[in-house]
Amino acid sequence: MRPEPAWFHPTVLVLAAICLIGMFSTEMAGYDTWWHLKTGEYIVHYRALPVPDPFSYTTYLGKPAYPGEEQVRRFNLTHEWLAQAILYGIYAAAGAPALVMFKALLLTALCWLTGLITARRTGSFYAGLAAAFATAMVAVEFASDLPAIITFLMVAIFVAILELRWPSWLLPPLELFWANFHGGFFLGWVVMAAYSAEAAILRFRKRPMEDDARIWKMSALAIAVSFLNPNGFHVLDTLFRYRKSYLTSTLIEWHSPYLWGPPYSFDILLYAAAAVLMLSWRKVRVADWLLFAAFAAASLTAYRNILLIGFLAPILIAAWFPRRFRTPRFIGVAALGLLLTVLIAGVVRGSSFQFRAALWEYPSGASDFLRAHAISQPMFNTYEYGGFLIWRLWPMQRTFVDGRALNESVYQDYRRILYNPGSAPNVLGSECRRLLDRYAIRVVVMNTFEYVTGAFYPLALALGNPATTDWQLVYEDTQSLIFMRDPPAGLPSLDKARQSVEHMEAECALHIEHEPEYPLCARSLGDLSLRAGDNQRAQRMLGLYLSNATQKDPSAEQALRRLMHP
Repeated sequence: MRPEPAWFHPTVLVLAAICLIGMFSTEMAGYDTWWHLKTGEYIVHYRALPVPDPFSYTTYLGKPAYPGEEQVRRFNLTHEWLAQAILYGIYAAAGAPALVMFKALLLTALCWLTGLITARRTGSFYAGLAAAFATAMVAVEFASDLPAIITFLMVAIFVAILELRWPSWLLPPLELFWANFHGGFFLGWVVMAAYSAEAAILRFRKRPMEDDARIWKMSALAIAVSFLNPNGFHVLDTLFRYRKSYLTSTLIEWHSPYLWGPPYSFDILLYAAAAVLMLSWRKVRVADWLLFAAFAAASLTAYRNILLIGFLAPILIAAWFPRRFRTPRFIGVAALGLLLTVLIAGVVRGSSFQFRAALWEYPSGASDFLRAHAISQPMFNTYEYGGFLIWRLWPMQRTFVDGRALNESVYQDYRRILYNPGSAPNVLGSECRRLLDRYAIRVVVMNTFEYVTGAFYPLALALGNPATTDWQLVYEDTQSLIFMRDPPAGLPSLDKARQSVEHMEAECALHIEHEPEYPLCARSLGDLSLRAGDNQRAQRMLGLYLSNATQKDPSAEQALRRLMHP
């Protein structure tokens, strides 16, 4: 086969990097982004960690729900302090576009390391390119949690140092940085332990590595210096305490990934890597077995960890596939064409290079309203909106709950208020009233759906009921509702009987417009409208749901047919 010209591989690499940056340049989104930024601002301006918590008035209310909750709270407040300060610095310097680019570069670097390690182990440039994009197919799911991205990138850097024999003295300073950037720094211990164990076994088998003693020394030093963070070595017992937390159990990121549905990238990589390792088990290196076992266990425990397999599995599949394939002559042209197609498709669809914040997702207008009217009475807010409200309203307002997961008992009261148990969905129940009074809540700022499951929040219907005369609707837009108990004189009230329900439809349609893969809110609103006898709205919402549903839903299809042909 004629050798490719010297310029060809660099050209493919540049085009691949542009494709990856485009894939990862999605809108600045996620409910946690804003409280990270506000915490970073606090750290930079006050030169102190945010302890005690300044942003929520409920953080220290009530008794601990389980032993060690206070330690978990301190950990959640402090373990990402360096990441938060850096993220705030980037945002303060150049705004949302800079944060989007920073995120894209981090994830692109992760994919590059996958490709580099794969190419070195297989001797194939194109195997490395394929591995990089295999990792990218999982990494696109992690384009919002910025501190966690650093953990995945640091895992890849540690593997590269030990696998490619980069200078091992890099391990201690990198581990010290990592320990103050994100609580996942203990994964560095896992990587170093795997390679240290491999070196020990090889020495026992009389096949010692040249630098095994140095690896052991630098690994031990790296673990020792990682103690120099606000929580010392409490990261491990904190993780065990997470498993006791009801709050954590309600968060989708802490659920096990679903493995038995239609295959997606993580499933395919996990199963393929396991199969390849079993087929080649006599040859597989000790470090590969240990890392795969550790990363698979972490991924199967919590969805938030699946990128560990997204990084490692492509390397293992390429390195240990039982058969070596001959590189086709047209592979270079095919790779170039495929990269151009991916790049053009992303630009045409508008899914690439989105250097902006997803303000459609947040209560921006509601925040402006509260600021304009200097409303500072105790506030109840939905979990999703807590981070943005911290960013926009502190110190004038403090949140009831937010994504930092700080108070277990308060979170349970939050769900009792939001889901209004023990009564009809549109009637404010006695338990809900009792809790609103207990926390002296006078302002409610909320969205009306949980978008992944499609469940609606009954509190919106109860407060929007004209019979609930002590609560008035004072603000509404497609993102948010604001209810107030005894609003100040001069603040007009809206027609909540009409606008509350219309808001739910508009809010659901807005989210489906931007995230069509989550249409279940329209399914819920269609069912709710059917029960209320509003057949016109039911037909509209069921039609919206079915036009975006990714799976067949016979009962919804049957209900829509009855509405269209009574």
